[in-house]
Amino acid sequence: MPQYKLHCFGESGNAYKAALMLELTGQDWQPVLVDYFHGQTRTDSWRQQINEQGEVPVLEHAGQTFTQSALILDYLAAQTGQFGPQSEEEHREIWRWMLFDNHKFTSYYATLRFLYGLKKTGETEVTKFFRERATAAYQLVDQHLSQTPFMVGGRLTIADLSLAGYVFMPEETGMQLTDFPHIEAWKARIKAVPGWKAPYELMPRA
Repeated sequence: MPQYKLHCFGESGNAYKAALMLELTGQDWQPVLVDYFHGQTRTDSWRQQINEQGEVPVLEHAGQTFTQSALILDYLAAQTGQFGPQSEEEHREIWRWMLFDNHKFTSYYATLRFLYGLKKTGETEVTKFFRERATAAYQLVDQHLSQTPFMVGGRLTIADLSLAGYVFMPEETGMQLTDFPHIEAWKARIKAVPGWKAPYELMPRA
């Protein structure tokens, strides 16, 4: 029986954060497909039995259940001894970027990608709104990465894995990602880490 079970689906960049962490750290893990697009996470039974917040990812390990991607990454860093902070200062800096990621970097881009790339809404005032905000967040991260190869400490950490949740998704968003050369170079460095796999290689699609 796998040591870890991850409730997930391939289209979820937040689930990809946890899946990539499990893969890069060499854990024995199993993806459990969640039928998100047919409403599984919105059912009373799923929320009562799996996650009351109605979201993925959900990690099961050693009789415990963990939700929220940033918390899962932090837990796995502690469990595996990999990609975590090396000081209290780094711990705070990692959390600073993971909170920024969840609030802005992933949040705006993921919503844009869902509407424009998956739902195929076409260009609307809503997609313009999210693209403007996603672009602003990308510009900030691109500037940060112009000064360092990775987000914190000059090496790959869970801060990078958090921000990497959606940057490898293939769906169109209308953003010109080549406008962010330092993010593109950072993505190449992450892809070069032994064990890296793309989202749809790690998790079944819903």
